[in-house]
Amino acid sequence: MKEFQTRVGPNCNAEMDFQLNDTADNSASILSILVVLLLSPFVFSHPIQDRFLQCLSTTSESSFPFSTALHTPINNSSFTTVLLSTAQNLRYTLPSVPKPEFIFTPSNESDIQAAVACCKQLGIHFRVRSGGHDYEAVSYVSAIESPFIIIDLAKLRSVDVDIEDNSAWVQAGATNGELYYRIAEKSKTHGFPAGLCTSLGMGGLITGGAYGAMMRKYGLGADNVIDARIVDAQGRILDRKAMGEELFWAIRGGGGGSFGIITAWKVKLVPVPETVTVFTVTKTLEQGATKLLYRWQQVADKLDEDLFIRVSIQTAGTKGNRTITTSYNAVFLGDAKTLLGVMESSFPELGLTQKDCIETTWLESVLYTGSYPSNTPPEALLQANNVLKSYFKAKSDFVQKPIPESALKGIWKRLFKEEGGFMIWNPFGGMMSRISEFETPFPHRKGDLFMIQYVTGWQDASGNVGKHVKWIRELYKYMAPYVSKNPREAYVNYRDLDLGINRNTNTSFIKASVWGAKYFKGNFYRLALVKSKVDPDNIFRHEQSIPPLPLHMR
Repeated sequence: MKEFQTRVGPNCNAEMDFQLNDTADNSASILSILVVLLLSPFVFSHPIQDRFLQCLSTTSESSFPFSTALHTPINNSSFTTVLLSTAQNLRYTLPSVPKPEFIFTPSNESDIQAAVACCKQLGIHFRVRSGGHDYEAVSYVSAIESPFIIIDLAKLRSVDVDIEDNSAWVQAGATNGELYYRIAEKSKTHGFPAGLCTSLGMGGLITGGAYGAMMRKYGLGADNVIDARIVDAQGRILDRKAMGEELFWAIRGGGGGSFGIITAWKVKLVPVPETVTVFTVTKTLEQGATKLLYRWQQVADKLDEDLFIRVSIQTAGTKGNRTITTSYNAVFLGDAKTLLGVMESSFPELGLTQKDCIETTWLESVLYTGSYPSNTPPEALLQANNVLKSYFKAKSDFVQKPIPESALKGIWKRLFKEEGGFMIWNPFGGMMSRISEFETPFPHRKGDLFMIQYVTGWQDASGNVGKHVKWIRELYKYMAPYVSKNPREAYVNYRDLDLGINRNTNTSFIKASVWGAKYFKGNFYRLALVKSKVDPDNIFRHEQSIPPLPLHMR
């Protein structure tokens, strides 16, 4: 036997790569090899979960039986339940998708510290999940490294609201819906500006920015964070003072899974009126939807800052009688009378009437924009599971000049070709234009009129995935002349692996800059510099994590 190599992978099991070039004494050689393998103490003997548990017991000071927090595919009926519990995109739950060796569900920060230390010690690759809404599932699926585990933060969900201090501490596993409910439980005139969907895990939501219906008044969720707690690459628990302002800057919009594990945020509460008004007005092509949408583009970012009007665009009707619907879904921080005055002076073309307006509370407006059925009790926000799961692919764009009517008609033609395709246009302006693009890593500020989210969704697991993905990519290509350029911007919380991925642990800063510039523009270099200082060994990594900056560029 001329060549024999044994490579020890992350799970300390040996991968064998050998070639037989001579026929003489092959049997004796193979027998010798088998004897060596059988006598090796670390080969085939200790499964990855056993070694992880043993490490936890010696690393952690806790007496907690960690085996109850470990969910494995074998002999553990809870594995699938936990894995699917918060998986938003069902595309990444199919049998063909890589699965973790096990899921670890820590109960407190010290458990997370021990998990990070043990993963480093044992060379185990891990992903961190708080709410499971990552569009490309990089928080719970690893397509580039195997084996891997998931550290799931679902048990860390306390919310501590301090009305006198106008603040709240919220743990990473709590949803934004839970945060909204707990705030309103103590005050009808306080709120927090973050996501519209209410099942978003707070740990990951703010790392990408977190926009919502009050963004034009108060900015993003990330703009209203005043402290945080994070477990870093050394296993330390750091607050804002201990981590320093550079890392505190990076985690508020620099994307999740790059700098450490966020365990909690301290957020600043914002004032909301006792009466909030909502409405939805829908127009079809036959009702002048094209001209109206062009007009919306001209005014949406300039409207009163108390008013947020987004537009949902999709097909409707049966075959042979299909049309495009544009639904103007709005939240106004004030009463209906004031809203009607604002609309009459700034966007009369919509034709808003008194009967369109629904006066409610801020918390109930959250249910409204979250697409809950009428009369849903607010306690529904405490049910963390998202019932709106589907198989989907999404992309995003930012628009800086109104898209002409001729181009809108081209969009309609393409929407008619995809039954599950739709778009959501979210307005910017107001406070978003007054905050510098360098204030946080989220750079989409002044000059952006609105953001587009493209989605194609389907409910059948056996659906033609290639067909749907091809459709959305072609629509995205068609839109290129009408959206931001150099770079063509994208929203990191609408993660899109079409933009590029890291291939291995030695991530290339130059290659990552392609997608990094789209998400972060001029902030990408600074993010990579922070990464170099806090996680130079790239412990926290995934397909689109921030790479450390090369030595010659620091």
